[in-house]
Amino acid sequence: MQKPIFSILLPTWNNLPYLKLCIESLRRNSAFRHEIIVHINEGKDGTRDWVAAQKDLLYTFSEQNVGVCFALNQSRTLATTEYIVYLNDDMWLCPGWDRALYDEINAIGHPLFFLSATAIEPMNTGNSCVIVSDFGKDPGSFNETALLEKFAIPVKQDWSGATWPPNVVHKKIWDLVGGYSIEFSPGLYSDPDFSMKLWQAGVRIFKGVSASRAYHFGGKSTSRMVRNRGYYTFISKWGMTSGTFTRIFLRSGAPYAGALSEPESTLGLRMKNAIKRLGAAWQKPVS
Repeated sequence: MQKPIFSILLPTWNNLPYLKLCIESLRRNSAFRHEIIVHINEGKDGTRDWVAAQKDLLYTFSEQNVGVCFALNQSRTLATTEYIVYLNDDMWLCPGWDRALYDEINAIGHPLFFLSATAIEPMNTGNSCVIVSDFGKDPGSFNETALLEKFAIPVKQDWSGATWPPNVVHKKIWDLVGGYSIEFSPGLYSDPDFSMKLWQAGVRIFKGVSASRAYHFGGKSTSRMVRNRGYYTFISKWGMTSGTFTRIFLRSGAPYAGALSEPESTLGLRMKNAIKRLGAAWQKPVS
């Protein structure tokens, strides 16, 4: 059999209808064979029994919801391929999603990269990295036929600022930065933190690949989570807001123009982040 190309890490939390859709899209719409590793948080909705019955899935399990950071790091222990993909369980992968990413990896020719697929979402949240087009907000209203006909349009440029899943990184770089940081558990702000760790490790290619697309129902787990103080944790850890990092360093949403350079540090930006650091220092820890 074809050797797996990607190790796909897929955390899930009592979200079985979405997980089934996601897995089915991977099976049907992937150009290559992959290693799919599900981390099951709780699994009280039958997720564990269903996943265990699937011969093409590996899984890790926690009796309680440990969030995405622990889930990703635990499922990483089962990964055997060169490339690690992080995928949300409320995503449906469009045909050829993996070929576009793999072609880009081969064109880059070295492991210092971070690539994201381009998400299609039903609602406009102001994120310039996504395509807004409504093909359903849940499995019951999902219009797969229409999505298959139209997912490749409109034309969108490759974009800068890869942060969100679906994303792919070389396993050596994942291990170098230590995976996802558990101080952001259950997960809010762990995405920009991971990108910042990659930046500190010398990665300068943060590219959103337009030809790789995934439909994202959006927020089906995060809306149920107890919110952390990740915004302030990021400021305390890195000395700037996550917005400063994604806008100024990663040029998030701008047309992709190659490897990024160190941004100019203006007086206004330094003053803003100094004030934010003072504010973060006064925040009480989560009890």
